[in-house]
Amino acid sequence: MGRRRYVISILIGAILLTATACTAEENPTQSGGTVFPDGAVSAALRKLPQVSTTPMPTARLADGLIPPTNRWFSGLVFGDAPQPVFPLPLSFSLTGTGFDFGVPAVVTGADTISAGPSSDVSAEFPTAVTSTVTAYDDASVTIELRDAGDTALGSVTIAEGSPIVSFTPASTTTIRLATPPAAAGSGGLFTATVGDREYGIITAGTVHGSELAVAKGDTVTWFAVPTGHDAKELVSSAHGVAKVAGTYSVAARKATTTLAYGTSDAKETLIAVLPHQYSSLAAPAASSCDLGTYETVYGTMHLCAGRTLSWTVPLLKPADTLALDAVDGSTKDTIRAQLAADVKLPAKLPDDTYFGGKALYRLANLLQLADQLNDTDSAAIARKRLVAALTDWTTADRCAKATTRCFVYDPAVKGIVGKVSSFGSDQFNDHHFHYGYLLYAASVAIADDPKLADRLSPVMNLVAADLATDGASSYFPDHRVFDTYAGHSWASGYVPFRDGNNQESSSEAIAAWNGLALWADITKNAALGVEARWMLANEAATAQAYWLGFDASESVYKGYGHSIVSLNWGDKRDYSTWFSAEPNAKLGIQLIPMMPAADYLAGDAGRIADNLREAAAGGYDVQFGDYMLMYDGLQSRSAAADAYARAAHASVLIDDANSKTYLLAFLASHAAR
Repeated sequence: MGRRRYVISILIGAILLTATACTAEENPTQSGGTVFPDGAVSAALRKLPQVSTTPMPTARLADGLIPPTNRWFSGLVFGDAPQPVFPLPLSFSLTGTGFDFGVPAVVTGADTISAGPSSDVSAEFPTAVTSTVTAYDDASVTIELRDAGDTALGSVTIAEGSPIVSFTPASTTTIRLATPPAAAGSGGLFTATVGDREYGIITAGTVHGSELAVAKGDTVTWFAVPTGHDAKELVSSAHGVAKVAGTYSVAARKATTTLAYGTSDAKETLIAVLPHQYSSLAAPAASSCDLGTYETVYGTMHLCAGRTLSWTVPLLKPADTLALDAVDGSTKDTIRAQLAADVKLPAKLPDDTYFGGKALYRLANLLQLADQLNDTDSAAIARKRLVAALTDWTTADRCAKATTRCFVYDPAVKGIVGKVSSFGSDQFNDHHFHYGYLLYAASVAIADDPKLADRLSPVMNLVAADLATDGASSYFPDHRVFDTYAGHSWASGYVPFRDGNNQESSSEAIAAWNGLALWADITKNAALGVEARWMLANEAATAQAYWLGFDASESVYKGYGHSIVSLNWGDKRDYSTWFSAEPNAKLGIQLIPMMPAADYLAGDAGRIADNLREAAAGGYDVQFGDYMLMYDGLQSRSAAADAYARAAHASVLIDDANSKTYLLAFLASHAAR
């Protein structure tokens, strides 16, 4: 499905941003073309065992399309029955006889902000209906509906950021609407009001009460009208979306995303923008988005008219080392002494991609610190253990005989899977959380010894391709987990939930793109470097906007009882986790693994203190206590010094991706700035 291009200049459309020149350090080499084209991965793929470790669920997907795991709409595709999806500002559900959609009503509680599926608009056909996804791209999806006799009824298209649902019949058909529409003027405009929400309908068909008769090829377009506005204001721009194409660039300390919303008649359409997008729209773009607003679980969305949506976020520089030059000699001696003990642990490394990846990430950081501290003995131990484990993981045919520390290629789902499953990785859950650790570790190993590149690169490139293929590919989907419109990743592979997809650990997603960017640099893959930095920047920006640093004055947060959201879904936002009810877990999962590039979490000492107040009320000798202490140190140099003293002399629980050595070094480096 990939048709993305890399761009240096920024597309100009109805919503416009500009970029200025930048230095080479700020702007990595930019290039065009596909990231991981078939020719770059096919030889290595042939050496991996081809096996589905877990059968793919029922898939309502047209032949020739790569299974779209980890998407906002994956619930439409996989499982025994379609699940609701949330192309904000709308929700959309397939039913046994048609489809429902609407603008969900937001309800804010102390622990959850929710807006479940709306059935304001219900369209039913005279027969039972089955569905198949026939096309998808950066933000839109098209679903073919067929009757009980397997005859095509037509296709419906929805898109993120679009308040429009369009249906094009394959033959003359009758649709029954739950609310009879009323004529609202010339040009085939009708309206229907449900509660306090008006919906416009544009059709060349004939309306008789609640029945709409439409001829083959006559597209019916529904659109949700913002409160306080009316359909007549919007009808000139209410053209159904046929496809959405994304482009991106990195320049001038900014990453830019542009989405081109294509209509069948090449006219402008209605585009609703999320809060983090709206905040970076440059004048006159922001002032032109005056068509109203929608209240959603992610805050107020502004409605614009145009053909493109373009926004920027600050770049986050990838990093794999801490700045220790300004740390005093005595402190370095303390860190060096701890390093000698930590480098030998754990005695046995885990065998799955998540805990195994975390262990390698830990070793990679210890190797970096050993080199920086001129501890040749510890460096030798870390290097030997790291290289041995990475050699296992990157032996292409290892899974043909071994059952651990190896990868297979799933030819049905089209992706790389570790033989030992963890957290549903065999169902394509959490691949970015797992693989970011591995990519980081492999990058550090090659930087330490460039001769390892030939040994590690073939399989590690496949690991990277599983996450970051971009463009035409026979083997992988376009950037599997990353949502171009939302600006962040989704963690569930098949999405068997009525709440849409979800993501818990924003920080591990950011760590994934940090590891990917490091891998791009060490392998001199310039196109991948641009893509990785674009994802890194956006994931960091949305982590602050919707997980850790949201604007609590927005109306959606009135009545919400916490300063963070620890689990975001399509239709709700929870103060909860998949694994613990403890406040320290809810914050800690947004901090892990406090990588060298973790300074995106700094900058607002007051918010850091607010976030820690509830999570660290019981101290730091709890799960993720080490990461919370490091987060505490980001408030200021003095806070980092105090946190260092606490880490050195008090009990702090250390996570398995971390070490006391790295904890001390991280805090010492920030205290010495």
